[in-house]
Amino acid sequence: MSGDKTPFIHPTAVIDSNVVIGAGTKVWHFCHILSGSLIGERCVIGQNVMIGPDVRVGPGCKIQNNVSVYRGVTLEDDVFCGPSVVFTNVINPRAFIDRSGEIRPTIVRRGASIGANATIVCGVTIGAYAMIAAGAVVTRDVANYALVAGIPARFLSWISRSGERLGDDLTCPRTGERYVLKGDNLLPG
Repeated sequence: MSGDKTPFIHPTAVIDSNVVIGAGTKVWHFCHILSGSLIGERCVIGQNVMIGPDVRVGPGCKIQNNVSVYRGVTLEDDVFCGPSVVFTNVINPRAFIDRSGEIRPTIVRRGASIGANATIVCGVTIGAYAMIAAGAVVTRDVANYALVAGIPARFLSWISRSGERLGDDLTCPRTGERYVLKGDNLLPG
């Protein structure tokens, strides 16, 4: 299948009407893509993933097994979601109360990575190239290039675009790329 740009949809996946799936994307076993969702090019959607309705997944995203990406969640380009990541879409759900009108938007910016079993509480923004440790519970916004861990998630250090922890010199040990700290924001130098 090398060079084939047609999306691959496993026969067990269910794709509702009014869904756009980009070239080269792979949708694996037992997935359900709900109406109004847009999945970009070159994505990998692992087994038992539910997306939608009305969700945007940017190009190059990788969503591992057993993740549900609900209405209100936006994944920008090149986002990684580890196995069993949990997104919420309302703050105080009750089975017997319809809160579909209370969905709080959650944005995961370009290049961010979310580790296995992390929980992302609705209404937060995860910054570009941020890294969320496995099992963390994110209850507030995460800065660009920040590494957070714990329950609730707390800042540990800065991380490079390549996913390497930065030392005091703010230089990526893998690529040599330099960063600068301006206030509470880390920026490529």
